[in-house]
Amino acid sequence: MKKPVSRLLSVTLLTGALVTGGGPAIASADPAPATAAASVGSLDVEIGDEHVVTGELAPCDVDGPLSATTKGGATGDFARFGGGESRCGRNGAVAVAEAAGRRFETTLLKRFGGPVIKVRTFMAKCSTTKDGSLGYIEFGDVSGFTLPENIPQNYRLTIAGGKGGTALASLTVNETVTPTPPDGSLVTHMLHIKLFPQGGGPAKGDIYLGTARCDPYGKKKP
Repeated sequence: MKKPVSRLLSVTLLTGALVTGGGPAIASADPAPATAAASVGSLDVEIGDEHVVTGELAPCDVDGPLSATTKGGATGDFARFGGGESRCGRNGAVAVAEAAGRRFETTLLKRFGGPVIKVRTFMAKCSTTKDGSLGYIEFGDVSGFTLPENIPQNYRLTIAGGKGGTALASLTVNETVTPTPPDGSLVTHMLHIKLFPQGGGPAKGDIYLGTARCDPYGKKKP
């Protein structure tokens, strides 16, 4: 049975099993070092004549900058991010990236009859190994949607209420994105909000909370 989640404290999730790949197509005596990057979040939303794009908030990268902070603030009347910070670094052959934020709120869906979505705290992290990458998320005190007690990787739910039975938004918690075929890299999002995912609605765009990217084989060269 699903239950409202309004007072979750420090829920920690592994985003899935180790993501492995075949490694570089051509062996090298001096392989590229592992890479990792993270950001507190981002927003790219369009409603009518309004189009708001934040870019990545407080981004870090193992190749610099190694850390970043944001005081947060409102993005038009679409959403509000609280403060947050990110940290990236290498420990030998291992690369790690982590971003954490707090007091996110969006009232955007309210204008279409949907809920106010709030996330009190959130974090996304990834790390590399010689065999691939691992991702993690944490969050606490969320409202505006319900979650099961055990949240699997890429858990998706919809916010109903659009015309003709369409969804106002889709929410993916513990989202993990990997290439096909897998190459050991991954992208982890604590939360991904996609507006009117079936298309044709009065708004479109995406909001991400907590993003971390890892690649054990380094940045691919053309």
